[in-house]
Amino acid sequence: MPGLLFGAAVRLRGWTLAAAAPALTYGLVAIGGLLLGELGFSWTLVTFGAWVLVASAVLFAVTALVRRRWPARADDDGPRVSRRGHLVVGAGVAIGLAVGAVTFLRGISSLNRLAQDWDAPHHGNLVRWLAEHHTSLVSTAGAIGNQPENTSYFYPATYHQLLALLLDQFGVTLPPLLNSGALATVLVWPVGIAAMGLAWGLPARMVAPAAAVSTWFSPFPYDSLWRGPLWPYVAGIALLPAVLALVTYLIRPRGITGPVAVAVSVAALVGLQPSLAFILAGLLGVVFLACLFRLVPVEWKRAWPTLLAVGVLAAAAAVPLILPSMRSAEGVAAMVWPSEATPAGAFGQMLTFSGVVDFPQWWIGLPALFGMVVMVRRRLMVWMVGVWLAFGGLYAVTVSLEGALIQRLTGYFYNDHWRLAVMLPLPGSIGFGVAVVAFGTWVVDRYRDRVPALGRSPWAPVAVSVVFFLLIGLISGAYIGRNSARLAANYQNGPTVSDGELAAYRWLAGHVRPGERVMNDVFDGSGWLYAMAKVEPVEWTFYGTPAGTPSNYLVKNLNKLNTDPEVREDLTELKVRYVIVGRGFVRRDNRIASGFVGLDRTAGFTEVFRNSDAVVYEIEGQESVVEAAGVAAGR
Repeated sequence: MPGLLFGAAVRLRGWTLAAAAPALTYGLVAIGGLLLGELGFSWTLVTFGAWVLVASAVLFAVTALVRRRWPARADDDGPRVSRRGHLVVGAGVAIGLAVGAVTFLRGISSLNRLAQDWDAPHHGNLVRWLAEHHTSLVSTAGAIGNQPENTSYFYPATYHQLLALLLDQFGVTLPPLLNSGALATVLVWPVGIAAMGLAWGLPARMVAPAAAVSTWFSPFPYDSLWRGPLWPYVAGIALLPAVLALVTYLIRPRGITGPVAVAVSVAALVGLQPSLAFILAGLLGVVFLACLFRLVPVEWKRAWPTLLAVGVLAAAAAVPLILPSMRSAEGVAAMVWPSEATPAGAFGQMLTFSGVVDFPQWWIGLPALFGMVVMVRRRLMVWMVGVWLAFGGLYAVTVSLEGALIQRLTGYFYNDHWRLAVMLPLPGSIGFGVAVVAFGTWVVDRYRDRVPALGRSPWAPVAVSVVFFLLIGLISGAYIGRNSARLAANYQNGPTVSDGELAAYRWLAGHVRPGERVMNDVFDGSGWLYAMAKVEPVEWTFYGTPAGTPSNYLVKNLNKLNTDPEVREDLTELKVRYVIVGRGFVRRDNRIASGFVGLDRTAGFTEVFRNSDAVVYEIEGQESVVEAAGVAAGR
């Protein structure tokens, strides 16, 4: 809704407005979060709402002034779509939305289910931190990254800032909030595909099947919601079709609408995940080349002021957001992921738009490949073929080869081929839509003489295309089973965090005093403690703490309470009275930390809670740990 209001204020309309609304909302969060935070305002729905209203009112006035001063530069000469065309596209979008919602909800089984993979507790903790502290400044959240002394802590936080506004508001608890955010990302995608196709002049009859099939592909969004989950990154990828639709406002200028909307959207992408800036640069580079080679008509004399304006505005919006990420760029680029395919297999995955799978998505991949050929021959969004070749080729070499050059090219993406595979469904959806219509037209032209009924009705190609689409949907099942099963693998009752462990967290929430922390193992999922129960753990992340720190020492030596004086000293320094031990671990090869072995047989650890999945111990002599730590600090 914030983006919808802002987009309408700068004169976006129709499908482009609907698709751009989420991007503009994230952009307003990214810019507003930085601005309000630096000015010392609390991060609440009220302050954010006031920021949205002020920004919308100012830009409405500026847009109106520009249109009045330079009306010739604000004419709407974009593609026209009939009412019937809008209905056709709406039907395709409805199918895409339905498949996406059913697949996601079936995969996670319940909005109350927590994701079990590596990144999930960190996302939950950051949302909770920003909400509890009413701040939009992620620099205050070093504690959740096991860096309590780091006052310049950085993690891309636009996604978390938005969710933090809603946490515990109107009865919204964390698990449904996290899952609803992920579901919203899925639902943004088909609307964006529709808006992009129409904005670039693709006929409605092609746009409809493209939007309908957009949520059938595995590489996006399901693979990155199952693995990670990469919620902020996936949210940013979901905005790319809308941003590409807005790009048409730059090559066919309509006042300052395009520069403003694109700049705010760029802020959204950078705020969600800085690496998205490089993906956007690649997309814009392909579009620019298409313009240079006249594959996309553009009047440079008319467009250059708009292009200059968007460059200035985008830099002003994005640079302050991306600069803090430079400190962690070296660590990101140093990540290395092993290959998961042979070169031949990777090429097949690219050709079928399938990503990392054992069995390609033939039923939608091969039609999409055929659509790429048709697009080249008919000059339909040819630049999208370039997108497929560029990003698909980069994915193929990354998933199958290793080397310094490849690592340099993909360093911005953690050298992670999964993060590149998400780009396959973008051209794949468009290619499929073109193929469906091309096939229907070909059948009618081929058999017109043999089947006179085909020649008598102008709707015959449409009917054949619909039958072809339905047949593929019936045979493939829209890949709902396959994709929901992929999601379900990491949305179970454990092993990382189970219902039993959550019960232990709730018990701790009722017994831990203000200022106390709970000692926990690194890998057993208890990093969720803060997000789910507002109780601060000693170990916040699966990465643990550096050697030589009190927390790291305790992880290795906690069970030496009675023989090692340093253990008691560290417990007091960290204000620890309780210890929690969970049954499951985030990875199958993880084992209980050495300091937690045999606590049930160690004097000084009194069991105060137990169920099948977790046990909580109270440490004797730590009953007044907060006061004791205060006295020690005073000395």
